[in-house]
Amino acid sequence: MTHDLLGRHRAVLPDWLTLYYEEPLEITHGEGRHVWDAAGNKYLDFFGGILTTMTAHALPEVTKAVAEQAGRLLHSSTLYLNRPMVDLAERIAQVSGIPDARVFFTTSGTEANDTALLLATTYRRSNTVLAMRNSYHGRSFGTVGLTGNRAWSPTSLSPLQTLYVHGGVRTRGPYAHLDDREFIAACVEDLTDLLGHTRPPAALIAEPVQGVGGFTSPPDGLYAAFREVLHERGVLWIADEVQTGWGRTGDHFWGWQAHGRSGPPDIVTFAKGIGNGMSIGGVVARAEIMNCLDAQSISTFGGTQVTMAAGLANLTYLLEHDLQGNARRVGGLLIERLRAAAAHAPHVREVRGRGLMVGIELTRPGTDEPDPAAASAVLEEARAGGLLIGKGGGHGTTALRIAPPLTLTVAEAEQGAAILERALLSL
Repeated sequence: MTHDLLGRHRAVLPDWLTLYYEEPLEITHGEGRHVWDAAGNKYLDFFGGILTTMTAHALPEVTKAVAEQAGRLLHSSTLYLNRPMVDLAERIAQVSGIPDARVFFTTSGTEANDTALLLATTYRRSNTVLAMRNSYHGRSFGTVGLTGNRAWSPTSLSPLQTLYVHGGVRTRGPYAHLDDREFIAACVEDLTDLLGHTRPPAALIAEPVQGVGGFTSPPDGLYAAFREVLHERGVLWIADEVQTGWGRTGDHFWGWQAHGRSGPPDIVTFAKGIGNGMSIGGVVARAEIMNCLDAQSISTFGGTQVTMAAGLANLTYLLEHDLQGNARRVGGLLIERLRAAAAHAPHVREVRGRGLMVGIELTRPGTDEPDPAAASAVLEEARAGGLLIGKGGGHGTTALRIAPPLTLTVAEAEQGAAILERALLSL
């Protein structure tokens, strides 16, 4: 049946719509941290629908909220007052850290980042944007044009002039040999020099941890140092928290807080995990930026009642059960376990990450040369062992991406690490 479905998929969907595995997988249902395929095989899910199933599969609190709201009203658009949307916006404004915050809901992280770019370029009257090398911000025409990862950017055409800055990858590039303090200083010097050669940009958009790029990140404090340079010139800071938000990094509720000595970003974008699988994205900005548009607008499906009910139930569960703390504790154990396993695996160049956001970069043994075939082989072997993980990376798809639901238990972390160890040693 899966083979028949694959044939139907290929007959009606684009060739560029990526499928994992030599024999693609149809997931039929899930519970907790596990999912099942059409053949009845059970898997421990360490990728959560690309970091969207943030809390757990079939979380009763979320499914109940969805069912109850669906029984009343699914949707009305933003042309009418919407109590679930206001309820969730109030909670997000409260936890955002942004003063006098306003919240706008979208249906995806791509749309959220597009909205942030619209706000920043309008507010600043500039179409120049700074982005990080190895970055990814979505699949729309606007966001693809500023994505700094060749594997995910099919065109250089863009409504924006994009300038790329050093710093998103700590262990590669011209500054990799420096210590953290020197690395930050060199990246700031590069940014300052760049700003001296261009018209004033609208904003810097940056992921605190680069998701599609393979869960890479700069030293803590880099974006705070950037912010000081940008603030002097009136340039806005957009934190793309689509993958890092809601406590996934463990140490902080938002990824930007690792760089927060100069205060919160001007704009924060979010999506993925907040809906626990429901389609929610959004933007948080202080009122003067959010209100800078001088034309009418709506969001037909952003803020729709059933997704807002899911998001509010999910966020409430996350806060009441301290899932950020669980990400810190269990994630710390998982990273150490994987680093110990990697010590015996010659293909592993680096195990990196924080909380339940872990990357394992694979190269040809004894070199820094990327090895996409090894990453694909580990992905297949992990599946055979009952574990689902992801891939990414900026030098070919050579990094394994590990991002389980934030309710992951210590026993499940150990089980997943053991499967991954066997897969890495099979190379």
